[in-house]
Amino acid sequence: MKKINLVLQDGSVYQGYSFGHHEDVMGEVVFNTSMTGYQEMLTDPSYRGQILIPTYPMIGNYGISLSDIESNEIQVSGFVVRQYCETPSHNNSIMNIDKYLEKNKIPGIHGLDTRSIVKKIRNYGVMMGSITSNKNIQSVIEKINSIESYDDYNFVSEVSSSKKIIRRKDDSKYNISVLDLGVKNNIIRLLESRKCKVTVYPFNSKSSEIIESNPDGIVLSPGPGDPNNLSNILDNVKDLIFSEIPILGICLGHQLIAKSLGATTFKLPYGHRGGNQPVKDLYSNKVYVTAQNHGYAVSKEEIPTELEVTHINLNDSTVSGLRHKTLPVFSIQYHSEASPGPKDSEYIFDEFIQKIISKKESK
Repeated sequence: MKKINLVLQDGSVYQGYSFGHHEDVMGEVVFNTSMTGYQEMLTDPSYRGQILIPTYPMIGNYGISLSDIESNEIQVSGFVVRQYCETPSHNNSIMNIDKYLEKNKIPGIHGLDTRSIVKKIRNYGVMMGSITSNKNIQSVIEKINSIESYDDYNFVSEVSSSKKIIRRKDDSKYNISVLDLGVKNNIIRLLESRKCKVTVYPFNSKSSEIIESNPDGIVLSPGPGDPNNLSNILDNVKDLIFSEIPILGICLGHQLIAKSLGATTFKLPYGHRGGNQPVKDLYSNKVYVTAQNHGYAVSKEEIPTELEVTHINLNDSTVSGLRHKTLPVFSIQYHSEASPGPKDSEYIFDEFIQKIISKKESK
């Protein structure tokens, strides 16, 4: 086994062993607290540009399947695990995680103290890091500090579709447009299961093109990175809001709805990433266990007058949901589609369809 290191921006060094693809990489180091779903994590576009650490110690025990994927490629820059399973056991498994990472040219490191790394991130916040075989640690640290910060890069441009894609089934009843900021496959699957024809638009599509297609509803998808890097599409988002077409914003889509109406966003110390994030619905007074994957949030200090807060994260009281007071627009900070995570919040898609039905009935 080849010894390599995970080096953090602050100079911390964690020695482990290489698996997957053998190459030096850099990225923002983050952790996820889900106990299962490593393949969905790896392929979630919201992890673009990041080195991911699952807090669960054993990874790969049920192997790799053709179905548990959320995009067309692995999105993380690197993968850090305590221990990986070389001989998985599952009837759908086609390879182990070592071969999966190698096939997709994603470096991994195992055999290090992931608990210690996660404790550091929780205490000091996320930071840039590198999985590297370079023994000159000082030069690695200098290189990490010389590159562009994760916050400054527009990763949405890398994960969004480059052209319009239409997904139609024979029983389609509703015409839904999805602004692809890094859409996950399960969002499309859940819309299709509710008899929706889904048209996916690149993130920088003109609002006029979407509105003129006469959709019954619009979804602004999740995606990676800082919403401040997408200020050039805020006018398009605002046009969509005032088209009076029902809109559902998820995660990054939620942040862009808020920002387009005048709200501000900020970076969380270490983000919300995992399948066990408690969110309270302020109207039903119910608490839901949700899946989340984001490093930024909407500031509750500057909520536009047109919006009202509908959900809060019970861990830190950050804004987890908004709705427009007069228009059929609402948004959530968490992943209603899960993958991985609990399915408790799939009802959000039913509420979205109900807004579409109500809109049709009012005409």
